[in-house]
Amino acid sequence: MKSSNGVRERILETASRLFYQQGFNSTGINQIIAEAGIAIGSLYKHYPSKNHLLYHYLQHQEVVYFSGLDEYLAEVRKPIQKLIKLIDYRIEIQEQSHCFGCHFIKINAEAGRHDEKVTQLVTEHKKKQRDYLERIISEIESVQDLPMKKQNLTDAVFLMIEGAIVSASINGNADDLRTTKKIINQMF
Repeated sequence: MKSSNGVRERILETASRLFYQQGFNSTGINQIIAEAGIAIGSLYKHYPSKNHLLYHYLQHQEVVYFSGLDEYLAEVRKPIQKLIKLIDYRIEIQEQSHCFGCHFIKINAEAGRHDEKVTQLVTEHKKKQRDYLERIISEIESVQDLPMKKQNLTDAVFLMIEGAIVSASINGNADDLRTTKKIINQMF
C-alpha cells in the first residue's frame, strides 16, 4: 500500500511540472491524475480543488527556491561574491528549466489578477526575494561604498534580475542574466 505522503508528493510534483511547463490554465485535473498515476479521490483527498493545489505549488516553489539559494551561497563569504552568486543561481535555474522563466511570474500572469491568494503568494515571494537582495547589499555596504543609495541599488538590481528572467523565458536563453552579472561587476 502506498503511503499518503507519497501520493500527496507525487500529485504536487506532477502538478508542479505541468503548471510550470504548460501553464496552470492549460493543465487539467484529469492530466494530473493520469500522469501522477492516482485515482481522482486521492487527488481530492489531499487537495480539495485545483486552486488549493496551485497554492501548495507556489508555497512549495518558495521553499525550493530559498533553500536552494541558501545552500548555493552557504560557502560564500565576500558580500559582492554573494550578489554575483545569486545571479549565477538564477542562471542555473533558468538553464536547468530550459529557460521557462519564473514560476511566480508565470502564475501571476495567468491567475494573479483573478485570485487574491495567488496575488498574495506571488507578492510575498517577490518581496522576500527583494529583502534577501537588500540584505546582501547591506553586507556590501558594510565593507565598501555603494555606487548609489542602497534602496536605489536594491531596486535597480532586483529589476534587472527580474527583467532578465522574463527575457530568458521569451528568448530561450540566459544571456540577459549574464549581461546583468557583467553590469553588476562593473558597478563594483
